Amino acid sequence: MTASDTQQSILIVDDSAFEQRMLVDLLSELPYKVSVAVNGLQGYQLALAQHPDLILLDVRMPNMDGYTACRLLKANPVTEDIPIIFLSGADADEERIMGLSIGGVDFVAKPFSPGELAARIQVHLKLARRANRQRAAPAAAPAQGRPAEADPDAVLVNAAKRLIADNLASLPGLADIARSVGTYREKLSQVFREQTGMTVFAYIREARIRRGEELLRDTDIDVQDIALMIGFNNAGNFATAFRERLGVTPSAFRQAIQHKKTPHG
Repeated sequence: MTASDTQQSILIVDDSAFEQRMLVDLLSELPYKVSVAVNGLQGYQLALAQHPDLILLDVRMPNMDGYTACRLLKANPVTEDIPIIFLSGADADEERIMGLSIGGVDFVAKPFSPGELAARIQVHLKLARRANRQRAAPAAAPAQGRPAEADPDAVLVNAAKRLIADNLASLPGLADIARSVGTYREKLSQVFREQTGMTVFAYIREARIRRGEELLRDTDIDVQDIALMIGFNNAGNFATAFRERLGVTPSAFRQAIQHKKTPHG
């Protein structure tokens, strides 16, 4: 095995030619193979084709931004384990939280220290190698290799489901949900129905009821607060939807659960 065979690969996704050159110059001094994409869509496609060991992902780009690309990468079993470091000229807390919450392992503000970025890359590559070894630990079984390539429509629906689950309290409209996973309203509606047998709105309603059921069962949070946490305007609307789905009110459901947990005799 040659040195080039063992070189780890890094994919740079950035629309700025200046940033690309700077990152390529930095990484070329280190033992990494480097490839470049100019927007999120191209980056997603290159990641599927090349399966890099790590991705440096800019946030604001034309055609598809970094957040959308990350959602798709994390929704695809072929690429979900690739560590993603976000790079952004904006250092607002909201952007950092967004990047980390959708699957990024790190968030580095521009302009960055080359030495610090190199150190962060090295750390996350080591962590990824360790995680890969642990996943492969039951080595008595034959090696499985990479997951089979996922159906693009399934990836789209999976990404939308994750976004919905993470934002039940204040979901954007359908057009914005679609845009956040790199598609448009009509396409998402079509593939969602094909993949799940449900409309997006029916799925959202079901997801809210399921989450409400979990919170009623596992916490002591007030019913009104649960309603707001999962996206209902008030406890009355939540109770109506809950009763339609499960045949009992949220309060009655919780009382029944507590009764089962209470020792008798």
